[in-house]
Amino acid sequence: MIKWITGLFKDEKGIPSSKRFIGILSGITLCITLFANQFTDEHIAPSAVLVNAVAALAFGSLGLASIDKIWNNKNNQQE
Repeated sequence: MIKWITGLFKDEKGIPSSKRFIGILSGITLCITLFANQFTDEHIAPSAVLVNAVAALAFGSLGLASIDKIWNNKNNQQE
């Protein structure tokens, strides 16, 4: 189980990826915040701009990790 979790944070070469780490951490933080927000008063809720910023960070960093994977596959096929 621990080997699988550590594999989530590594790229296809086995090197730890900061983009994946930030993306997964942002996504988990956003999910926890939105889940906890269901049980709190409305005046404690995070602002919509903050929620959108964290969602964009998660989407952007995981998207960049995917683009890197695609470009590396194309470069390897050309060689």
